[in-house]
Amino acid sequence: MPLGTALHQKPGQPGRAVAGHGEAVSETASDEAGLARRAQTDCGAGELLGQALARENLARAWKRVKANKGSAGVDGCTVQDTAEYLKVAWPDIRQRLLDGTYKPEPVRRVALKVNESKTAVGLAWGRKFLGYCQWSAPRGEVKRAVADQAMHKLRDRLRQLTRRVRGRSMEQAAQDLQRYVPGWKAYFHLAQTPRIMRELDEWLRHRLRALQLKQWKRGTTMYRELRRLGASDAVARRIAASSRRWWRNSRMALNGVVSIRYFDELGIPRFS
Repeated sequence: MPLGTALHQKPGQPGRAVAGHGEAVSETASDEAGLARRAQTDCGAGELLGQALARENLARAWKRVKANKGSAGVDGCTVQDTAEYLKVAWPDIRQRLLDGTYKPEPVRRVALKVNESKTAVGLAWGRKFLGYCQWSAPRGEVKRAVADQAMHKLRDRLRQLTRRVRGRSMEQAAQDLQRYVPGWKAYFHLAQTPRIMRELDEWLRHRLRALQLKQWKRGTTMYRELRRLGASDAVARRIAASSRRWWRNSRMALNGVVSIRYFDELGIPRFS
């Protein structure tokens, strides 16, 4: 190579070979660049740890711990116990944190009880969510419904409020239902099952009619009260003749006498 050409060439950078046309960078340059990056990373990590362990930062963290007033951990040490321990042990702990030799004590294992019926993984169909479940409408639309378990609990509660052996008046039964049913309806108002709610109303009115017959007791009283409510002589006599068959008599002809309007006037709440 001529001397003039060599003098006019740019000097190569230290530790890096001059790349030719289409040639890769030499291994020497790559190794030195990697060492430099690792050195910068180690330096940054050390600086960050040093800032975390600074006196001012630790003082602020300790104030928050004391302000929380938490209970002792798995080791049984309270905040006050920890403060006394760190007065002696902190310099050694800090040094071991800085040189990377600190190893915390193993954490005590805690066994958690899991309700598998609530945490199981599976299809949404047939599973309940806060008392609701899902059902498929005729056209394939997914809708919400009251889960079976919640519906069973509701019916059990209504049976208790309308028992025929409680010796309470129809007005008192209405007051009990007024205290219970509106709250249940408010919680399950998202249910998209109008037919089921109508059937629930019919079932409840059936129980209330049987309760009313039981409270009238004697056939003569039944006949008189049914006639007062507008029943024909034949209907009133037929029901009064079998005065002990409250559940059977609370259907059919009695529906037109002790009607929905009768229960509305008593203030019996509806589900539908």
